[in-house]
Amino acid sequence: MRLRSIQLPVVALGLATGIALRLTGFTAAADATWGVATAVSLVPLTVGVVRDLVHSKFGVDVIALLAMAGALAIGEFLAAAVIALMMSGGQALEDYAAGRARSELSRLVSRAPRQVNRYEQGELVSRPLAEAVTGDRLLVKSGEVVPVDGVVHAGTAVLDESALTGEARPVERRAGDRVRSGVLNAGPAFDLQAVADAEGSTYASIVRLVREAQASRAPMIRLADRYSLVFLVLTLVLAGVAWVLSGRPERALAVLVVATPCPLILAAPVAIVAGISRAAARGVVVKTGGTLEALSRVKIALFDKTGTLTLGSPVVHELRALAMLPAADALRLAASLDQVSGHVFAGAVVAAARERRLPLAFPTRTSETAGAGISGEVEGHVVRIGRASWVAGGAASSRIDGVKAEAAARGDSNVFVSVDGEPVLALLLADPLRPDAAEAISAFRRAGVERIEVLTGDREAVAHRVAAAIGADRVVAECTPEEKLEHVRLARRRGVTLMVGDGVNDAPALAAADVGVAVAVRGETSSSDAAGAVLLVDKVQRLAEALQIARRARVIAVQSIVAGMTLSGVAMVAAALGYIPPLGGALLQEGIDVLVILNALRALTGGTDPEGGKSGEHPGSQPLERAAHRGRPAASIEP
Repeated sequence: MRLRSIQLPVVALGLATGIALRLTGFTAAADATWGVATAVSLVPLTVGVVRDLVHSKFGVDVIALLAMAGALAIGEFLAAAVIALMMSGGQALEDYAAGRARSELSRLVSRAPRQVNRYEQGELVSRPLAEAVTGDRLLVKSGEVVPVDGVVHAGTAVLDESALTGEARPVERRAGDRVRSGVLNAGPAFDLQAVADAEGSTYASIVRLVREAQASRAPMIRLADRYSLVFLVLTLVLAGVAWVLSGRPERALAVLVVATPCPLILAAPVAIVAGISRAAARGVVVKTGGTLEALSRVKIALFDKTGTLTLGSPVVHELRALAMLPAADALRLAASLDQVSGHVFAGAVVAAARERRLPLAFPTRTSETAGAGISGEVEGHVVRIGRASWVAGGAASSRIDGVKAEAAARGDSNVFVSVDGEPVLALLLADPLRPDAAEAISAFRRAGVERIEVLTGDREAVAHRVAAAIGADRVVAECTPEEKLEHVRLARRRGVTLMVGDGVNDAPALAAADVGVAVAVRGETSSSDAAGAVLLVDKVQRLAEALQIARRARVIAVQSIVAGMTLSGVAMVAAALGYIPPLGGALLQEGIDVLVILNALRALTGGTDPEGGKSGEHPGSQPLERAAHRGRPAASIEP
């Protein structure tokens, strides 16, 4: 790479020096200078071609080698130097374009933290990132990138999450809130309690995914390798025919000069990588160019429900008082007790109390019974929270039975609270639909996806409400991982299929789909290895944007190939007929390179739905019952 960086200026200097010598009458010295300038490009090119031939690879670089060697052989030293300059310029242009195309990927990798500030025996010590372990208390200084996943230890953290989410507006995280590694501290320094080591943190997973993407090659890129030998033979035949019929080797040389299929070996890779980079900027890391190419052709989209179309975590949406004790007081006692519980509903109960700004006390004498609930003392009261039968001690209650029946009909979960042995409160919980889910599905349809299906292990009632709210064509409820896998295989027979999921149970289906997308917005990357792409932000609509970006990148790649190869083909015929000399061919070929690469770089812009992201109300931001009446007809249900 260092040789490539100095090759262009050295060749340019040699070419300019030779021209100066020729103008002053030193013809032999000028030819020698141009010959040396040509050798600066010719020698490393020859080494590369020989290395490829040893490994049975036939690349189109052979054409460039023959063009320079042929120019030297027939005494066209100026043409040889210009060809060398165009070759070096093309490589520099390729490096620049590749760097621009990978800009977002490179930015994600380059900002990865390398040090942590850790408290050790009351002192703050700087340590390598690899030494950070779960439980460490760290200081994140203003302007630093959060090094590991953790929770805010005290105070409030003001964070810039734009590198991961694309959203420029800073967010606040209070004491006890989870913070993902890779976000920027945009406020004052704060203490962070590590909940993962460096390798297990979100940003480390992102960097690994990005490096996979950087090392990938798209099918269009491999196309150059597949057809390079055929193209080489055709070029040599045309050059030979031009030489034989005209009796002038300059004709053959001109054909070789304009023959390099740069639209295929440069423009297509640039467009595909630009698409990958742009998708990364929108929070979707596409691992390979092949995945992006497949994403551009998706016709069927299959979605897991929980954590994909819904938020994946329960939320308390209704309180039902069962006794004279006010619901707020009962919730405060229940949330105080649930602070020490590890149950999935505990966080929702505590969050509900904090939203209402209820002061929480610390419980004592706590005891948690698996599958039943938790009990303890809060401010002198014996509090229980959990299943109705456990909380009520087996006592029958029409009010409790009524709440349970209503929750079952609506597909909600329920939790009951007793204080000093008396049931006082019922909490109804639901996994809410993502605010952008309905609009995301609409964006998928606008992007050309013909069929939307929901695959879920949840109950039919819940599955039906979600499917109706987003306007899905079909929903398969109470679906096992094996059944999801079979549905993906069946869908692939009808068209290119996208599968979106967030859990370990989705991994087989993600791996079987043409494009598997793992939702890893909470740092849960367990399904990422099986997926071809990973959603890093809490907005499922970004997947629709990624699909549109992929379609645009593929269209631009094809445009560049067709236009560029057409121009190159016309130039080859013109050169064979004697209308283009070797020197003019070199300049023309470089002009074609510039045009197709500039066109390919258009994939770095645009490609997102102008209707997506509009502010205002849409069905996904409303209760499911209301949204269902504005969507498509109710989806069919299959158990």
